[in-house]
Amino acid sequence: MSNVPAAADAAQLGSPPPTPQPGNVMVDVRGLSKVYEDPNGGQIAAADDVSLTCHAGEIFGLLGPNGAGKTTTLRCLATILTPTRGQATIAGYDLLKQPEMIRRNIGFLSGTTGVYARLTPRETLRFFGAMYGWNGDRLEKRVDEVLHMFDVTSYADRPNDRLSTGMKQRVGLARAVVHDPPVLILDEPTTGLDPVVSRTVEQAVRRLADAGKCVVFSTHMLWQAEEICDRVGIMAAGRVLGVGTAEELRQRTSSKDLREAFFKMIEAAHLTADPREVLADE
Repeated sequence: MSNVPAAADAAQLGSPPPTPQPGNVMVDVRGLSKVYEDPNGGQIAAADDVSLTCHAGEIFGLLGPNGAGKTTTLRCLATILTPTRGQATIAGYDLLKQPEMIRRNIGFLSGTTGVYARLTPRETLRFFGAMYGWNGDRLEKRVDEVLHMFDVTSYADRPNDRLSTGMKQRVGLARAVVHDPPVLILDEPTTGLDPVVSRTVEQAVRRLADAGKCVVFSTHMLWQAEEICDRVGIMAAGRVLGVGTAEELRQRTSSKDLREAFFKMIEAAHLTADPREVLADE
């Protein structure tokens, strides 16, 4: 007997949306903040006035140290957290007014996203595909495509609890894209993976962007941001300090490479009241 839960028990979200035209703005964030109360009655802004855009066919990287606010920002965009203030549209839908439509149009993955232990990768993809309205031969074809895309075919029928950490992360990424969403939100998806598996994930993400997907990708690894991201947003202390291509950020800060630009921006954030004034375009 299959371990897949009955599709009738899952929320049917309709047929997948069409892939947008390359260049369209798919993620538009304006002044997004997430504020928490601290034990002493004060406030802590985990995300502070974040603004960014990401286009179809683009990998936009959020680069920052641990605690910079990357995860909080992406969880707000994925409707897991509700922002304290600000606004955003994703795939044309309002973050606060249309969260269900946003969930239908995104694929979300973090470094800690789990998989159902008793299911196999194939069953996992069938279940989540059915949740989003895929069925029959169309679903089976899509499952096979995604298994191949992430190099999961060789262990597609092995229970997830018998897979390595890297294998599970590939299954998680496959699950995030099985319904063919136009927007992918990936929160440090290669954390804890060995270099070979990380490279497989990075190449798959690049292919998805080349196929027209909008990808927001967080990382704390400078080399990774420079290698796979089309544009980068530098984050620290909950704020976006600068946005541009690696070359633009180097030129803007008179740096020899992205690493030097990154540290100049981080240092500027501690030396000025508003680092964006220092790092703004000339």
